[in-house]
Amino acid sequence: MTNAATAPIACDTLITAAVVVSQNEARDVLHDAALAVTDGRIAAMGPRAELTARYAPAAILALPEAMVLPGLVNTHTHAAMTLFRGLCDDAPLSVWLHDHIWPAEARLTPEAVRLGTLLACAEMLASGTTCFLDAYLFIDAVADAAEAAGLRAVLGQGVFDIENAGFKTADAALASAAALADRLAGQTLLRPAIFPHAVYTCRQDTLERCAAFARERGTLLSTHAAETVRENENCLAANGARVIPYLHRLGMLGPHTLLAHGVALDAADIALLAETGTAVSHCPKSNMKLASGIAPVHALRQAGVTVGLGTDGAASNNALNLFSEMGTAALLQKVATGDPTALEAGAALDMATRDSARALGWPELGRLEVGGPADLCALDLTRPQLQPCFDPVSDAVYAANGGEVVLTMVAGRVLYRDGAFSTIDYAALRRQFRETASRLIGR
Repeated sequence: MTNAATAPIACDTLITAAVVVSQNEARDVLHDAALAVTDGRIAAMGPRAELTARYAPAAILALPEAMVLPGLVNTHTHAAMTLFRGLCDDAPLSVWLHDHIWPAEARLTPEAVRLGTLLACAEMLASGTTCFLDAYLFIDAVADAAEAAGLRAVLGQGVFDIENAGFKTADAALASAAALADRLAGQTLLRPAIFPHAVYTCRQDTLERCAAFARERGTLLSTHAAETVRENENCLAANGARVIPYLHRLGMLGPHTLLAHGVALDAADIALLAETGTAVSHCPKSNMKLASGIAPVHALRQAGVTVGLGTDGAASNNALNLFSEMGTAALLQKVATGDPTALEAGAALDMATRDSARALGWPELGRLEVGGPADLCALDLTRPQLQPCFDPVSDAVYAANGGEVVLTMVAGRVLYRDGAFSTIDYAALRRQFRETASRLIGR
């Protein structure tokens, strides 16, 4: 008879892997390891032999030639812009936005946004992302798609003082944001946010109202900020201050604010962000593609500013792949500073996991530790580019391309494995998505 004191412990899933990159406080990297998952959380993590003996799982996920990492966290995207991928390339931001994207967005519908977001969710799951911040129109349709796909998401209602497909007024957008916050109350995977588009599309009173909304509702406040030199010049001419001090004057900076891009920052801007505890979402590939510049990520991090990684939308990147962003971010800072030690591999991985989670105000994400969420992805270590795997963190940042992902799990639920989605009928989605995208742009 088995002694009750030594009887195996029941768990939902036991995951075994060649390597587990935990991203916990000690940044432990475990070899020949396992994780026990119960009720969507990690019940135990340690040597495979020990956990195999200790636990009686309902299911086993054996990944003997895989590297398990925390699920990646995307701090800035416009998911439904997958509909406009390739619509306008090789153009400056002003031309791209005014001449191509805004006219196309004027034809958006809630159903188009739902399909575009669902396609984005599939793309992110297939490259290891388990949580994303979205800032767009028809945010209820975005929520529908994220909920159906099973990802975590922070959903920011876009607010403009420019009439758009979603709303004729900022009042209507703020009302939608309030309705979304009510809808998501008590949900575990989805959180509301508010996203005034930028200082050049929102009046001062609209920006102040969005800041007040975030304070009163306890939500994240996010906005595009200092994306280009010209944005600072125009803000200075119109408001008597550069973008960052102008936002500060309006009460928009603080520990619950996340600024997208932060490319054109000077030393005083960086000091103000650090002083107020404001976070920044770095979108290196989008910034490069639109020739916006290189964000001073090394200086921001040295000043103590939390910097997460984002992809931006698929119309300006053109992918939603955080593995690609990690490597690009690290290389850009080395070139920008002339220092090969700037933004080392471990720091780049932190940005895509722990730091991104903190930037979203969701610090338990982006790490694998006992009691934390079972949000993770796994890379196939048999791929040529991941040989011989002397340093798993280096390989994840500099060698992996995202196509090695063989499994993605959110809250203990497998959403993607070996090219198949458990929550998305990808064949049907692809057909509907292509038909909708073609109608939107008249092709």
